[in-house]
Amino acid sequence: MWVCGALCRTRAPAQLGQRLLPESRRRRPASASFSASAEPSRVRALVYEHHGDPAKVVELKNLELAAVGGSDVHVKMLAAPINPSDINMIQGNYGLLPQLPAVGGNEGVGQVVAVGSGVTGVKPGDWVIPANPGLGTWRTEAVFGEEELITVPSDIPLQSAATLGVNPCTAYRMLVDFERLRPGDSIIQNASNSGVGQAVIQIAAARGLRTINVLRDRPDLQKLTDRLKNLGANHVVTEEELRKPEMKSFFKDVPQPRLALNCVGGKSSTELLRHLAPGGTMVTYGGMAKQPVIASVSQLIFKDLKLRGFWLSQWKKDHSPDQFKELILTLCDLIRRGQLTAPACSEVPLQDYLCALEASTQPFVSSKQILTM
Repeated sequence: MWVCGALCRTRAPAQLGQRLLPESRRRRPASASFSASAEPSRVRALVYEHHGDPAKVVELKNLELAAVGGSDVHVKMLAAPINPSDINMIQGNYGLLPQLPAVGGNEGVGQVVAVGSGVTGVKPGDWVIPANPGLGTWRTEAVFGEEELITVPSDIPLQSAATLGVNPCTAYRMLVDFERLRPGDSIIQNASNSGVGQAVIQIAAARGLRTINVLRDRPDLQKLTDRLKNLGANHVVTEEELRKPEMKSFFKDVPQPRLALNCVGGKSSTELLRHLAPGGTMVTYGGMAKQPVIASVSQLIFKDLKLRGFWLSQWKKDHSPDQFKELILTLCDLIRRGQLTAPACSEVPLQDYLCALEASTQPFVSSKQILTM
């Protein structure tokens, strides 16, 4: 559990001069400005008006809640995680950037409070998650368009629901879409303790796949190794161990992986490629090292390795809303069967957001920060 330091002192909510409109009122990434209502309800939200260091540009502000229109849904947010993509958005380093000022957060779960007269797909009491990024989930409540929400069952754990829409979806699609893997096949991944990495371990185990999980060396390595093995990891190795000649004997007993999942780049991704089976695929979905992926000519020619990328937002653009809903329900079934749990989480009250933002950018913090409302 993260222990808050000096940054845990919160700023008092400030009034936001420009009201923010829900994304349902436009077709571009949410700036989250609200239209005025006759009797406005006060909403607390984490807002940034400029790109930069999240600890410096994010502020807790008071907003006005929009009136509920015919196709709108009034949602009380319950919990919302802080993901790396959220941090990148605030920094201005992401493929999708909302108009400013914007409410932070792309993921979370809320409960429906009220619906407009034309809403047919959700009802008060339902749990809902965002259908697309840019909705702005770091707030106590909001009014969204019905088409911007997906209903999820309320019989799954709150933390699982709050972290359902990004990391597990990414993990599932990468395991299914790039190689035809059969039970007994191996995959290899770096950043194995990340939210995606933990989901990969569990979904792979449910599908009968063996995982080779790479970690950076760290003070709590054995504790983290035990936790990943409890999730279903077959093998856990460090970056340093992966570079040693002894790994050749390791792969005499373990099938060479046909799929590699790269969230780091640089030397780490080079090592993943080195251990891929001929004809295998490396999928890059992140770049934590901020270094390029480098593949040798011999790997491409003589091993016929394939380099691919994956971005869930693009997958959603290329597939129908019903296909995304089907994916969500598939993951919910795994959760109900006990085959998929939420990543290690630390729940942090919204007013202590500075603590959560600081923890989210610290190295070797394996606990995902979840803002509770």
